[in-house]
Amino acid sequence: SETASERIAQQEAQLDRTLEELQRLAHGLHPRVLSEAGLAGAISSLAEQAPVAVEVLVPVPGLPADVAAVAYFVCSEAFANIAKHAGASRVSVSVTTGDGRARVAIEDDGRGGADPAHGTGLSGLADRVEALGGTLEIESPVGTGTRLAVELPLGDETL
Repeated sequence: SETASERIAQQEAQLDRTLEELQRLAHGLHPRVLSEAGLAGAISSLAEQAPVAVEVLVPVPGLPADVAAVAYFVCSEAFANIAKHAGASRVSVSVTTGDGRARVAIEDDGRGGADPAHGTGLSGLADRVEALGGTLEIESPVGTGTRLAVELPLGDETL
């Protein structure tokens, strides 16, 4: 029969495998535009396709690839949600770094009321952000727009 420490060791190994799979998933979904244009260029190209005016402040070069990919997907999903639901006329997106973290903030002047519990897009984003050890916050009071804030650790490659 197994001892408790053998069971714990098996569970730890399973957790490690699960984390590796999540990281591979986060790494594997890397859009070509990111490799070609960098994060600022990739977000600018998303902004050009958005049906509203988007102000892009992304002066951050050289983020780790997995962090850049998640930041890109956050912007992509946010822009899609804004186009579909917000009725916004203006959006701003900024990416900043400091204290070993990258921060992505997206704000719109739409109708608000975004609810991550309804709809797979925002919950899928939360999963990706959490897979990298980050946090996602959404403030969306009805009638005053939505603010989406993501923080992602930069790992060893601190800026």
